[in-house]
Amino acid sequence: MSETKNNRSVIVGIFIFIGLAILAVTIFTLGSQKKAFTRSVCIDAIFDDVGGLQKGGNVWFSGLKVGTVKNIGFEGDSQVKVQMSIELSAVPHIHTDAKAKISSDGLIGNKIIVIFGGTTAAPNIKENDLLATEGVISTDDMMATMQENNKNILAITTDFKSISRKLEEGEGTLGALLNDPSIANKLNASATDLQLTLANLKQVSENSKHVVANFQHFSNELNQSGNSIHDFVNDTVMYSSIIKSLDEVQKATNTLHQFTVNLNQVSSKLNQDNNTLGLLLNDPATAADIKAMMRNLETSSEKLDENMEAIRHNFLFRRYFRKKNKD
Repeated sequence: MSETKNNRSVIVGIFIFIGLAILAVTIFTLGSQKKAFTRSVCIDAIFDDVGGLQKGGNVWFSGLKVGTVKNIGFEGDSQVKVQMSIELSAVPHIHTDAKAKISSDGLIGNKIIVIFGGTTAAPNIKENDLLATEGVISTDDMMATMQENNKNILAITTDFKSISRKLEEGEGTLGALLNDPSIANKLNASATDLQLTLANLKQVSENSKHVVANFQHFSNELNQSGNSIHDFVNDTVMYSSIIKSLDEVQKATNTLHQFTVNLNQVSSKLNQDNNTLGLLLNDPATAADIKAMMRNLETSSEKLDENMEAIRHNFLFRRYFRKKNKD
């Protein structure tokens, strides 16, 4: 009876030992996963929305897990303060100008915190530092955007269906183009004409090359001595003569200009009534006097003719005029 009790005690002791060992292994395993036994520093970040982040969530930096979420609580009216426990080995790589954002472990995985950025010019993080945060698009926002995109795609598909139906029925310019063979024939003719035009342009281009080559040859000939144009361009004596001729032409032009100015002055004086010619040309009274004078001269001439006719018929002068006629 006593041996049976001793065996039971041993068996119970063995099970208790095994249970304690499993408990210790579990504690150490969970502690290692949660970094419970790792030396760390605590830093904070304040978010407007943590999107379902839970205490104990992972903290990642450059694709590596560097800590866990230690505490989550409200800050102010509506913001959320997240306290993170960062491994001491990762502290030299994280700087105070780094930022934190909420992300997901996969497409629909648990929420995590991702630390990114930072420059070596800034100091490393230390206990109770506060990191800046960056807002991210939540899953709900992405789903709303996808829903809006689906509506847009549906509208585009509907419009495209309507356009394809009109094209098939020959409506509009493009539909007529696709269904009317005469338009297709015209397009083919236009394409043929375009090819001919391009061929002509190619021929013109070839001719232009020949023209340029000829012009270059002509220019080279001009640069050689022994021809008239080259000698004309490079003859300094002839150049001096041309300059003198141009000077003479310039002097003649100046003289003509002065003559024109004088003529303008004479014309201006003729339009004035303070000189004899201007008075004759512009004074109506003078013109009337001259007309009266001419009429008087005409009258005097007529009377003189009458007197001479009377003298010819006078008996005192009749013999004189007869003798004059005979001579």
